[in-house]
Amino acid sequence: MPTMPEAIKDFLGLKCIALVGVSRTQNKAANLIYRKLRSEGYKVFAINPNATSVKGDSNYPNLKSLPDKPDAVVMVTRPEITDQVVQEWAELSIGNVWMHRGPDSKGTSVSVNAVDSCHKHDTTVISGRCPMMYCANADIGRRIMRWMQNLTGILPKQV
Repeated sequence: MPTMPEAIKDFLGLKCIALVGVSRTQNKAANLIYRKLRSEGYKVFAINPNATSVKGDSNYPNLKSLPDKPDAVVMVTRPEITDQVVQEWAELSIGNVWMHRGPDSKGTSVSVNAVDSCHKHDTTVISGRCPMMYCANADIGRRIMRWMQNLTGILPKQV
């Protein structure tokens, strides 16, 4: 089992990512992550069953409807939605999942059931962190958050 730093490095080394939870409201966490990943050169697919486009980009209702199989999935949803989507990525054999957690305890996508399912399907799962803290060009605020969370031991060391 890789350490968390190894898993994060491997995840961010992938280039095609599906982001589940992109919102029709532009300044939500999922949309900020979507734009950040795109600006960093990733091919990102937006997933929201209730929208047809995001900032002029195509949006898809689910993982199965994507034109290409992604290398990884970022979840920015409520935990019960994460539980619903876990079966899709298992069926598609997507081997890397990131379950976002924002700065407050309410803003989490992490589901214990989904994490367990990832482990059963040999899927590497990063849970409880924000991908924007680890992007190559992370802003100073997110780099400080990453440093503080590592310093205080809030973040897990293993996947």
